[in-house]
Amino acid sequence: MSDALLSIQHLTHCFRLGKKQVLRAVDDVSFDVRPGEIFGLVGESGSGKSTIARCVMNICQPSEGKIFFDGIDVCSPKERRAHRKLLQTKRQIIFQDSSSSLNQRMTVADIIAEPMSIHHITPKRGSCRAEAEFQLHYVGMDPSYLDRYPAELSGGMRQRVAIARALSMEPALLVADEPIASLDVSIQAQIINLFKHLQEEHGFTFLFIAHDLAVVRYLCDRAAVLYHGKIVEIAPTKELFSNPLHPYTQALLSAIPIPDPRRERARPLRVYTPGPVTGQLAEASPGHLVLREEEPG
Repeated sequence: MSDALLSIQHLTHCFRLGKKQVLRAVDDVSFDVRPGEIFGLVGESGSGKSTIARCVMNICQPSEGKIFFDGIDVCSPKERRAHRKLLQTKRQIIFQDSSSSLNQRMTVADIIAEPMSIHHITPKRGSCRAEAEFQLHYVGMDPSYLDRYPAELSGGMRQRVAIARALSMEPALLVADEPIASLDVSIQAQIINLFKHLQEEHGFTFLFIAHDLAVVRYLCDRAAVLYHGKIVEIAPTKELFSNPLHPYTQALLSAIPIPDPRRERARPLRVYTPGPVTGQLAEASPGHLVLREEEPG
C-alpha cells in the first residue's frame, strides 16, 4: 500500500432488494492504483464497476473492506472528517451521463468555477471566470461557450465541461466512470486522446472504467477484469491482451471484432459458461494475477 495512491482491500458491497433478498454487487475485490498510472476496470454491464467507483468516492458506504487514498482510510468517518477538504478536492469523478451530472440552470463558467467557490479556493488566474476560461481552453473549447447552458451543448462538449470542472481542482486521482459510453465514435476518440494528453502532461492518476476493450488497450497501463462483482484477472494491459489466462477474459477478447472479414469468420469464438465465481487471485507471472477457481468438493 505504501507505493499506491489508491488501495482497495477486500471490498464488498451489497444492495438490499427486499426483506430477504440481497444483491452482492462487489465481492471481495482488491487492487492498487499506483501514482501516475491509468488503471482500467473492465467488465460487462452489471459486473460492479460503477459500484466500485462510487465506493471509492464515498457515494456508497462499502459493506465490508477498506479503501485507502494517499494513506487515508476513506471508509472511516473519523478520518474522512479529519481530511475532508483534501478528499473532496484531490479525488474527482467524471460520470457517464453528462446531462445529469451538470446543473442545467448554471452557465458553463459557473459550473467549472463551482468547486472553487464551495471550497473557498483562490483561483490561480485571478478570478473564477478567468480560471474557467483557462480550463475550458485546456479541454479544447472556445471561451465563447462560457455563458452557455448545458442544454445548448452537444454530448461531447458537455463531457468536456465535466472534465474541465474536475481539472479545476488539480486532483491527484480522477475516477472516470464510462465517460465515453454515451458519445458518438468520433467524439469518443477526441475524449480518449484528451485523457491521454492530460495523463502524459500532468501525471494524473486515472481509475478508468469501461466496457470497450479497444479503449482500455489503447489508454490503460494495467487492467482488471470483473465478472459478477469479482476480479478474475489483473495484468499489464499488453500482457492481458496477448496472454489472457482466465476463461472469461479469453471469451471477452474473442468477442472483439477483427476488421478482416476472412479472419473474423475463420477464428473460433470462445464461450464462457456463466456460473458461481469462487476462488482466490494467484500470481501466474510477475504482475499477472488470475482467479484460480476452487475445485468442487
